[in-house]
Amino acid sequence: MRTEKEKMCAGELYDALDPELVAARANARDLCQILNATREGDTEVRRSLVMQLFGRGGDTAWIQPPFYCDYGSNIRLGARVYFNFNCVVLDVCPVTIGDFTLFGPAVQIYTPLHPLNAELRRKQEYGKPIEIGSDVWVGGGAIICPGVKIGDKSVVGAGSVVTRDIPAGVFAAGNPCRVIREIGETE
Repeated sequence: MRTEKEKMCAGELYDALDPELVAARANARDLCQILNATREGDTEVRRSLVMQLFGRGGDTAWIQPPFYCDYGSNIRLGARVYFNFNCVVLDVCPVTIGDFTLFGPAVQIYTPLHPLNAELRRKQEYGKPIEIGSDVWVGGGAIICPGVKIGDKSVVGAGSVVTRDIPAGVFAAGNPCRVIREIGETE
């Protein structure tokens, strides 16, 4: 029999009130609260907290508090990822982010989904993983929805709601977010 955590990470229906998951969320929220209370000069403390929080990549990530996440352990970062103030990552499923990717303030990344059936929604939820490539820039206030993939070197405009995949090397914006144009090599 699979655990609720295994079902959650696989994108299957799971019980979010499972004691193991409740404890894992509480741990992540405690780490975020400590991180969010640090001062700008507390770089070593911040580094230690981020390394405890993330599944991978905390050793070179730069997080500008406040930062919030569900579990943290499902967040896998490449080298030198930057989150500006007030970002939220709801990581019930894996969130994979490539090298040198930048997130503006108040970017929100959501992997959870809820069944449309009201009775089922009372007891269970599920999620879809998110993949964001390397050298991506996501503008402030953008929302990345469950299951989305964003290709390398793309730029997502501020305030966009990304509901579907964005290919590599494009500027995309809007609600819903759509490709506006390709990005030239000299830009």
